[in-house]
Amino acid sequence: MAVRVVGPLQWIVYPTLITIAATIVLATPAKLFGLTLPEPILPMVLAFSWPLIRPSVMGPVVLLGLGLALDIFWSGPLGMWGLALSAVYGVVLMSRSFLLGQETRVLFVWYAACTLLAFILAYVVVTVGAPTAPSLLATIAQIVPTLLVFPLAHIMIERFDDGDVRFR
Repeated sequence: MAVRVVGPLQWIVYPTLITIAATIVLATPAKLFGLTLPEPILPMVLAFSWPLIRPSVMGPVVLLGLGLALDIFWSGPLGMWGLALSAVYGVVLMSRSFLLGQETRVLFVWYAACTLLAFILAYVVVTVGAPTAPSLLATIAQIVPTLLVFPLAHIMIERFDDGDVRFR
């Protein structure tokens, strides 16, 4: 039986670069039918899928960097998205033994719960640091597209889950 070795370049570096590029493209001020492009938190896909694919030290470090990049890109409080993405990574890592091998519906429920956790953390951080609370409608308008990118997380998990059987 041949072992297909999947290195960090395939499951960390390339998805990170794609996430950064997609975030920049979706932040362009283009309007379609009078609506602006959605701005999902695309690193949420990585924060959810990486601990299920293969836990490593690189995942949280890259997520912290992506979170800081999001904070700088959107002029938010520094560390807010890094904290939220790290919290999601930690929750999924702790529940990894339960989530491995589950069907798509169960993974989506966990993804939705983790996304809500991240947005609640972000909302609390912004509320504590700002004189007024952020708009709940704007927050919901960012949660929904983030939930809709779950198929990307599922594709990553399916593609890389059995990439290297040495870690089973």
